[in-house]
Formats: sequence, C-alpha cells, structure tokens
Amino acid sequence: MITIVDDNFSQLNDFLHEKSFSKIFILVDENTHEYCLPTLLGNLETDLGFEILEIEAGEEMKNIQTANQLWEILTEMQADRKALVINLGGGVITDMGGFVASTYKRGIQFINIPTTLLSMCDASIGGKTGIDLMHYKNMVGTFTFPEQIFVYPKFLETLPFKELRSGFAEMLKHGLIADKLHWENLTGIHKLDVEGIIPHIQTSMDIKQEVVEKDFHEKNIRKNLNFGHTIGHAIESLCLSQGNPILHGEAVAMGMISEAHLAFLEGLLSEEDAGIIIENIQRYYPYLDISDFKDEDIFGLLLNDKKNTDSKINFSLVSGIGSCVFDHQCHQKNIVGSLEFYRNLINS
Repeated sequence: MITIVDDNFSQLNDFLHEKSFSKIFILVDENTHEYCLPTLLGNLETDLGFEILEIEAGEEMKNIQTANQLWEILTEMQADRKALVINLGGGVITDMGGFVASTYKRGIQFINIPTTLLSMCDASIGGKTGIDLMHYKNMVGTFTFPEQIFVYPKFLETLPFKELRSGFAEMLKHGLIADKLHWENLTGIHKLDVEGIIPHIQTSMDIKQEVVEKDFHEKNIRKNLNFGHTIGHAIESLCLSQGNPILHGEAVAMGMISEAHLAFLEGLLSEEDAGIIIENIQRYYPYLDISDFKDEDIFGLLLNDKKNTDSKINFSLVSGIGSCVFDHQCHQKNIVGSLEFYRNLINS
C-alpha cells in the first residue's frame, strides 16, 4: 500500500507496467508543478498518454467549484473508467484528487504521491478524501483507498520551513496517541530539518496505517487520530472564513495544546503529563492569536464537527503520553477553560 521509492521511481514504473490503464491524469498545484513534477516526469517510464491538471495552491481551493472544474476537464478529455489519476502534492491535492477520482463516473483509480510531510505522514494515508463546505473542513467526501501511495522523501527538500513544521504536528500527534517512544524521539529533535525528520517518517506512517486497518470507517479507534483536531479545525475554519488561512499543522498544534489542558481539566491526564505535552509543542510552534474569536463562534463550529452524535461534542483526548480515548464528552466549562488557558499563554 505504501512504498518508499528510489531516485529512479522504479517501484512506480513497475506498478504502471503491471496495470492496464487507459490514460494518466496528473493533478498538481502551482508549487508541485514547479518543484516536483519535473522530477516525476523525468523518471516516468510509460507509453501511456498523460495530461497535467493544475489548480492554485491553498486550502481555499479545496471546494466544490474546483472539484466541478476537474470533473468537467476529465469529461472533456474523455477520461474513462480505466483512467488513472496521480495526485502529486500535499494534503489539499491528495484530498481533492482522491475525492474527484472516487466520484467521477462512480469511481476511477488514483494513486497518491505526497510531496509534503503532512501528506506523507497523514493526509495521503487512510482513504479519506474530501473537500471543504463553506468554511467547514472536510465536510463532503468519501472513504476510498488509493491504489498505492508512493513516497519520495527527497521531495521534502523543496518545502519551506513552515510546511515542514506543519507536517511535524501530525507526527507529534501520532506519538501522543499511540507510541510514547515515538513522541520521545521526535521531541528529542532540537532543530527541525529534513535530515532530522526523515528517520522518523516510517514510524508515523506505520502508526497511521495500523489504526486505519483496524477501523477504516472511523467507528471507534480511528477517532483517536482526531486528537487536537476538534478545537484545531474550529480555529482553522475561523481563520479561513476571515480570509486569513493558517497551515493545518499550526491549527493542530494549537488544538493539541488546548486539548491537552482540557484532558487535564477532565481528569484524564495528569498535570505533569499535560505540562510536558504543552511545553514541548510550544518549543516548535508559535503562539496563534485567537483573541478575536468569541467562544460562541468556536462552539458553533465545534457543534458541526463530524465526530458528534446527538448534538453532543465528542472529543478524542490523550489519557497519557502514548494513549488516547475517543467519544469523550466534556463539560462546557472545561472547554471554555481550555480556550482561555491557550489565550493566556501569550502572557505566561
């Protein structure tokens, strides 16, 4: 399912030779078109015809309008049900491309070639596809596995530091919910760079893959992957609605800090462990100013979270470093307290 490719992309070429595709469509944004597509095309060995589909970069492009444009292009280019979509990019591209492919003509095959740390360790794995609806994250989508995921770690060398740091948040989350040693190894990295992160990517991918294999449709344990995302998604959505988008990992880092404190307030996490988690995340991530966001606006988004049932907010919260509980319903005063705790960090 997940293959680390060599410099010649021989594993990808073997895959293409073994299958009977009619045509290839490569989805990119302007960044991966410039920095990653030349490497892929320079090593692609196939007699199949291919087309490049390019969209603008950014979360704000992950919407029904963009999906509709891509469906129309596939139709105009007479893509049939034996066509292959190659999603070359970060989380927006793999989410969007997977959604478009899984719905076009009731589903055509696609593969993911993640180019960011976030997509390598998280977004491209697990078969979740989707687009945003208004300013709500990933509200429309499907559960559809890609045919394969091909990972080329050297693509990380094309990333600005902020993108690398964004993906690192998901790696920290994997350690917090499932593997204390992974967390300790990650927090032992004193300087975030490609060289220091690459040795730990496989472990993060394995954690995500193992959880997904146990619970593909997110009925139970897969919900643990949402730690930091309930509050984090709400803040990310509010920033997006104000025309000031932030990177997903920045929102998740903020969410993990708030939700670690919330886990302490709920009696799930010791004060010592909460402090360790918060202190370490703060080492890597700048403070996000959420002073303009009212609690009622945040709660409005929390109530629309996909994990909720019967209008009750369900949280996935760490119960120790390396363990997590899901479907935990918190006292409203504690949720407010966790938000206030984060707001006050700027003064601490």
